Amino acid sequence: MRCGLLFYQKLTNMKRNRFYIIVLIIFAVAAGFIVVKRKGQQISFYPLLDRKDTSAQEEWKNVRKNFDDLMKVVKTNPKDSNARISLSSLYIQEARVTGNYMYYDQAAMKYVNEVLDKSPLNFQALTFKSLLYLSQHHFTDGLAFAEKAKQVNPYNAFVYGLLVDGNVETGNYKAAIEYADKMVSIRPDIRSYSRISYLREIHGDYTGAIEAMKMATDAGQAGDETTEWTRVQLGHLYENIGDLKSAAMYYNMALQNRPSYAYALAGLGRIALAEKNYPKAINYYLTADSLVKDYSFKEALVDVYQLAGQNDKADAISKNIIDAMNKDAESGKNNDNIGHYADREMAYAYLKINNYSKALEHALSEYNRRPANIDVNETVAWVYYRKADYRKALPYIETALRTNGMNPTLLCHAGLIYAKAGNSAKAKALLQEGLKNDPNIAEDLKTESFTMLQSL
Repeated sequence: MRCGLLFYQKLTNMKRNRFYIIVLIIFAVAAGFIVVKRKGQQISFYPLLDRKDTSAQEEWKNVRKNFDDLMKVVKTNPKDSNARISLSSLYIQEARVTGNYMYYDQAAMKYVNEVLDKSPLNFQALTFKSLLYLSQHHFTDGLAFAEKAKQVNPYNAFVYGLLVDGNVETGNYKAAIEYADKMVSIRPDIRSYSRISYLREIHGDYTGAIEAMKMATDAGQAGDETTEWTRVQLGHLYENIGDLKSAAMYYNMALQNRPSYAYALAGLGRIALAEKNYPKAINYYLTADSLVKDYSFKEALVDVYQLAGQNDKADAISKNIIDAMNKDAESGKNNDNIGHYADREMAYAYLKINNYSKALEHALSEYNRRPANIDVNETVAWVYYRKADYRKALPYIETALRTNGMNPTLLCHAGLIYAKAGNSAKAKALLQEGLKNDPNIAEDLKTESFTMLQSL
């Protein structure tokens, strides 16, 4: 959908990573380097964890030096808010690079809270607290702190980006568009362009989404993690329109600029999977999984192992994913400061092992937190479909379609639901659109959708 919005006129996924799948890291460090207070109390010092990806050596060297310098100030000067803000920023960026969000988000939140305890209206601390809550999927809390930060400084582009993200995740897409317009008018850069790209995507405009994401990559510094993550998102947009050649080009470009970049490797894994080269796909995903902590790599391995006939490996990984996510959830319950909500991810994890009752439990838990979000509604609808409760699936899939999104997975889900509910005409139109250009979507979904289309 092309709207007559100001930012469309100016320019002609960002959901994050789409807030980025969070994992709990279980770590051990020498007692001389960390002070841990016992049960129910907080860690008083968060050291940097070794990176698994050692390709960016110079960057890692600079990060460690900056960390050491900042920690000296923090330890000796309890009144230095600037050092605490800088240290929080370092932790936040390290979370992006490594995928160790649970650990680094807690570390950053500790120092953000120390600043806010002394200066409740510190703008940077408010924006960082918003960002951390959004990262941990506490979207309502994140949005509230972004609004508070905007009251302190209504002329800052970063805070409008947080408002975009918070409103997208809570399902207020009109407000998200307005804030994206404001953001790009203040600072047209990689962050604003990428958010515009995602808003265009969820409103069905892939041409505009690709255009804006290209502008985002051009605005970034080649080799920076943020730039190469954006380049990977550009590749994924091409996957969704069936242009695997262009997608692979951008993934390889990201790897040239940032060797061993896990998300680019996973992109090439999807390309190999589409080509039915299962050994190659497995190798890409295993390598990505060894470099960054991200459940999506393991979930992809489940799919490719199943397609390759290695069901024992697929089942073992599925169990490990569920166990780890449950540990994350328990960890969050025991932390008054921060904890990750992952019910939507849990719903899909349980679907992979055909545990529909647990999948529905988690899908509805997520729905109760943010009933207007289109992705959450799609999740609930798909769980009901898998339970063969097609009538219950209908209102949720209708909400999921309300932005006129053209994501091929969404369209195929919707088409199958409408077909089973007896609306053959709508089902046919959705399935035809979803399968147009042979997009790179899950093989089982593509096969089921094509079979259903042939029967209509």
